[in-house]
Amino acid sequence: MNIYLELNKIIEYIENHLEEKIDYKELAKMIGINEYTFQKIFSIMCNITLTEYIRNRRLSNAGQELYLNNEKIIDIALRYQYENATSFSRAFEKFHGIKPSNVKKNPEKLKIYTKLYFREINEQAKKVEYMIIEREQMTLYGKYKNTNNAKIKNLAPKFYKEMAEKYGEPLYGMIEYKDKGRRFVKAYWIMYDKKMNDLETKKIPKSKWIMIRIKSQKTEEIQEASDMFYQDFLPISKYHFRDIPELEYYHDDITDFLIPIEN
Repeated sequence: MNIYLELNKIIEYIENHLEEKIDYKELAKMIGINEYTFQKIFSIMCNITLTEYIRNRRLSNAGQELYLNNEKIIDIALRYQYENATSFSRAFEKFHGIKPSNVKKNPEKLKIYTKLYFREINEQAKKVEYMIIEREQMTLYGKYKNTNNAKIKNLAPKFYKEMAEKYGEPLYGMIEYKDKGRRFVKAYWIMYDKKMNDLETKKIPKSKWIMIRIKSQKTEEIQEASDMFYQDFLPISKYHFRDIPELEYYHDDITDFLIPIEN
């Protein structure tokens, strides 16, 4: 038995039953062990207890739904297996650091806890933290190269180095897409916050963004975070993405990967 593949099946089962009561004994039966052993294995392999994991996933989803929809708090509380609005609000505030009633006013406080995933090569996928931020309209200056999904991983670091040598260390990278489905890369930009020589001007509209913070500016780690976002987070996200470019913000030896979302 490949325990990593079996855990993925259980994670998927949990994901499909977050709005229902989840029987831990049934989860244990899925891999042929008793409940105690299963919870022990889950805690060791996932670095979180089963109860905490399910609670975090429910509260993460609840936060998105409170922000996106106009539902009553009690309805969402009951959906995610809380007995009343009081117990839900207490757990929600402990997890997100904000009361459910204040979500519409302060969505940047929301935490997003993604579902776990184990790779078949017997290693757990790296955990990446997500948060929501809002930025005013930005005016940036830069140049771009046309590219596509297959070429961008090789093109991006070479273009970055080329621009850095000519204009100094870039502040932003930007990815434009051909369609609203965000599947086909069109162009990759290197950008600055001040006008220089023959740089083109681009206005980035005011928006809310999902931000992934990477404590690195290495190309391979930025690309890995991007891949994880689309493979692990996007399939379970309730957010709607805006048809404007994505940004990579380079500062203080870190990279903020910014994906625009609708209000």
